[in-house]
This record gives sequence, structure tokens and C-alpha cells, in this order.
Amino acid sequence: MIKKRRENNTLRIIMALAVVGILSGALLVLVYNYSIPKIRVNVENETERAIKNIFPQAEKIQKTKDDFFKVTGAENKVAGYAFIAEGNGYQGIIKLIIGVDPKFTEIKGMEVLESQETPGLGAEIAGSKFRKQFENLPITQKIEYVKNQKPTKPNQIEAITGATISSRAVVNIINDGVNEVRKNVK
Repeated sequence: MIKKRRENNTLRIIMALAVVGILSGALLVLVYNYSIPKIRVNVENETERAIKNIFPQAEKIQKTKDDFFKVTGAENKVAGYAFIAEGNGYQGIIKLIIGVDPKFTEIKGMEVLESQETPGLGAEIAGSKFRKQFENLPITQKIEYVKNQKPTKPNQIEAITGATISSRAVVNIINDGVNEVRKNVK
């Protein structure tokens, strides 16, 4: 009798856990399906905001079939192109949006869309002081970074002190992204 009662209790516990698991899984699927469209809209809005920060004169932003953005200003004149590039940083993926001039000779600007770099160190890649170094930076040669000194060449930026890995990651992401997009545009 005691053995039978234990078996019934065990069966009830297993059934209760199974029901709770199934309901939890179903609830997660519902929440996921509900939130995905909102997340997509937020990502698109954030991307558009970042492009407008790089190209303040932008009147039209058009996504191309090659997954980059053609930015036009007044009188439908091409102001440049923007593209998303990502790569590994010190603590995870760094996702950037990079704006270049129509001739692909210089970067117009760069914005960090996503980063998990160390607060107070690597997270400074999103700060204006670091980002401004990329404005009007020539890309006819690979971008380089220098540590603990001011840049001496036009294609150099100064790495963030204590966050060399994050600085190097941004430079590599931009160099790789520029090369990739350059192949697709020309």
C-alpha cells in the first residue's frame, strides 16, 4: 500500500512537471512570436537613427539587395553608403554601422549598434571621442591603430588606453567591412 502510494505521488509529480514544462514552453513561444516584430522595428529604427547621425543631410535611406544602404540628400544626390559590419570584441560581438563617401575614399562616420565591451574601458568605443577619430578618415589604405601616442599618419586612430583589444576589433571590423562592401558596390 505504501509502495503504491509512493508510485502515485511520483507519477503525480512527473505529470505536474510535464504540464508545467509544456505550458512554460508554449508561453515562451507566444512571447517570442509576439516580440519579434517589435524587435525588428526597433532594430530598423535604431539603424536609421545611426545612419542619420553619420549623414545628417540624409533625406532618403534605401536598403539595397546587397544589404547596405544608399543614402541620398538634397536633389537626390548620393551622399554615401552605410553598411553594418560585425566581429568579435573583447567580451562578445561588436556590431557597427559605417558610413562612407560615394567614392569609397573616406569614412564619413561610425556608430556602435551593439557591444558588450567592459564598461568604463572597452565600452568607450561607443563614446564620441573615439568615434570622431573615424570621421573623414581615409580608407584608401587599411586603417591602423596606435597605442599610447597620437596618430602620425592620416589612416591611423588612437587606441583607447586599457582597451586595445576593443580598439583593434573596431579597426578590424571596419577594414574587413569596407573591403567586403567595396567588392559588392563596384
